[in-house]
Amino acid sequence: MGHENHSFTSDFILLGLFSSSQSSLVFMSFIFIIFIMTITENTIMILLILRDSRLHTPMYFLLSHLSFMDILHISNIVPKMVTDFLSGSRTISFAGCGFQIFLSLTLLGGECLLLAAMSYDHYVAICHPPHYPILMNDYVRILMARGSWIVGTVNFIVHTAYALQFPFCGPRAIDHFFCEVPAMLKLSCVDTTLYERGVYVSGLIFLLVPSSLILASYVQILLTVLQMKSSEARKKSFSTCSFHMIVVTMDYGPFIFTHMRPKSYHAPGQDKYLAIFYTILTPTLNPIIYSFRNKDVLKAMKNM
Repeated sequence: MGHENHSFTSDFILLGLFSSSQSSLVFMSFIFIIFIMTITENTIMILLILRDSRLHTPMYFLLSHLSFMDILHISNIVPKMVTDFLSGSRTISFAGCGFQIFLSLTLLGGECLLLAAMSYDHYVAICHPPHYPILMNDYVRILMARGSWIVGTVNFIVHTAYALQFPFCGPRAIDHFFCEVPAMLKLSCVDTTLYERGVYVSGLIFLLVPSSLILASYVQILLTVLQMKSSEARKKSFSTCSFHMIVVTMDYGPFIFTHMRPKSYHAPGQDKYLAIFYTILTPTLNPIIYSFRNKDVLKAMKNM
């Protein structure tokens, strides 16, 4: 009875990244430009992969799914940020907050699994080229893509439903620019330790296991590259691997740091600045690092 006034229909308040000032307007304009760039880059990438037969390979098939996830992810967050900043209204409905949490977690979890699948594709292509057509056939690549979507969706439906059933106290002000579970748990009136343990276990599956597989894949790739006789091939492979590892680090690093720490270790406002990396910057950099440096992609762009 003590929590009756905290109904599920109550709105939340997103404190956001910036206050309404002239300097903040410059930063928000910059974020909006990044948003437009991200949508454009990833849409072009998907169209190129669909239209050009040279890009009908497992690697680019997986990349098209990554691009689509990036479009959905940044569209789930930035338009709401910009609208709130311009209107001065920082409220978000309970249903809207739940949808943001679900979509964000589903896409982040899916991307983690998809990046692991892409690293496996690189590993097979470089370390076992004769077996590539067998190990990365149509069935395998479709299974990898669908698996990333389905496993992420099912897992985070449970997480979202569980997080939203907690009673929330006080002004319901979330110190973040979108609804994220760690920031919301700080508002809960009850002990969330059991749920945090579930998040930790889920984090082991969706973060540490895929990141370990990615690391193992790239270690094997580097060992293979070092044995190559051609210095040009070594240089190209090192360059590709280093750029890919930058993407993985920017995606996994802040996400692991944010979601695998107990609630008591989250400093006020710290998580929202870390979230910029995996919600805004990484979706922008993914198509550049993975594709637009590639000769086949540049040729496809010329033809289109």
